[in-house]
Amino acid sequence: MSHRTDHSPRTHRTALRTAAAVFTVAAGLTLCACGPDGGSASGKTGPSVSASQGTDRAGVPATPRTTAQGRTTAPPWDAPADASARAQAAQLPMLGAEGQVMHIHTHLDILVNGQPVTVPAFIGIDAKQQRISPLHTHTPDGVIHIESPVKAAFTLGQFMTEWNVALSPQQLGGLKAEGGKELHAYVNGKQIKGDPAAIELKAHDEIALVYGPANAQVKIPSSFNWPAGE
Repeated sequence: MSHRTDHSPRTHRTALRTAAAVFTVAAGLTLCACGPDGGSASGKTGPSVSASQGTDRAGVPATPRTTAQGRTTAPPWDAPADASARAQAAQLPMLGAEGQVMHIHTHLDILVNGQPVTVPAFIGIDAKQQRISPLHTHTPDGVIHIESPVKAAFTLGQFMTEWNVALSPQQLGGLKAEGGKELHAYVNGKQIKGDPAAIELKAHDEIALVYGPANAQVKIPSSFNWPAGE
């Protein structure tokens, strides 16, 4: 698959973020749609060694899963109806409020045959139970929020499992790398080898999953236009 890297900024959907924050607060959750980031961006795969604050990890695993399980259907993929069940599948806790110890954001783009696939809002948010995972989305713009009560490593495999979308080196949902089609993963415009589910979510990283014909010309996003303070 022949790709070109796109260094142009992407427009952030501030209005959608505001509307989503209002919706979730109305549902009874204490949610913050944005906040300060910490850490450094990196294109490395696999979780780094993390330390918790004290001995109580609030259910957040010390070692995150580096594989993903979920639907094997074609896109689009909506947010799961049972967010709590999917968080359990991802081995993540459901909290009464967003964690305050670790707060960073990562951006995810998915391109299938050159066309974007929406990463929906409310992944990891159970409005009915008024619970929220430390790994979640507020808006359908690809911004993944990591808001944890402890310092920890979080992976794309955890997120995709929460979303209930299968991901492996050879498969994205029901899309398989066969018959002249290929699947590639990128972090900040750099292609990543191995299982994309092992990619660690780090502050302000731009992750792209690209599926399509081997010789297709596709602009690979290398960055995201983050608003000030996020």
